[in-house]
Amino acid sequence: MNIHLKLNRYLKNQELSITISAFFERAIGKMPEVRFHGRGGQGAVIASRVLAEAAFLGGHFVQAFPAFGLERRGAPVLAFTRIDHARMTNHSQIHEPDAVVVLDSSLLKLVNVQAGLKKQGIVIINSELPPAQLIEIEDSSFKAATVNANAIALGYRLGSRTQPIVNTAILGALAKTTGIVTIDDVARAIKKNIPIKTDANIEACRKAYEQTVL
Repeated sequence: MNIHLKLNRYLKNQELSITISAFFERAIGKMPEVRFHGRGGQGAVIASRVLAEAAFLGGHFVQAFPAFGLERRGAPVLAFTRIDHARMTNHSQIHEPDAVVVLDSSLLKLVNVQAGLKKQGIVIINSELPPAQLIEIEDSSFKAATVNANAIALGYRLGSRTQPIVNTAILGALAKTTGIVTIDDVARAIKKNIPIKTDANIEACRKAYEQTVL
């Protein structure tokens, strides 16, 4: 009985991801561009690279790069991932993303994270609050989702209590809400790119996938 329940849950999640991915791709006409907003030390740049690796494992061409050099702890950081079906010649920063990932909700008071966000895009925020309490989404042209990536990261001892490392958890939320990569490909990408506490990072990613609120 437990095996059947697990199989049904797996098939339901796979069907949901395929449906979301198909809708997302139809809405924007191509595979998406993603912009990460974080603070130095949270792993925004690594998140962009892991996402690129997951998309590459899924058979796509990818780019991943930060806005300005290396991360400085605590300072606002931008990172980008560009994904497509064909080889890309555009290597500029992403000013009109299809998805925005916010690793630190305090940045919502400092930065207009929705700037340039395309219609029918999505903002994914690390927060314990529901999306409607963080960002104006009524009658909006985009959607918003939240996941308590801080609590998940702390539960798996990723980072410190004052600065949890939430990048792998937030990627689980991205996989769930957009379907642009599968959760299994993200797990494989984590295994290839994060040598420290690899299993804990994978579990944090999967837990965030299940707990994301849209």
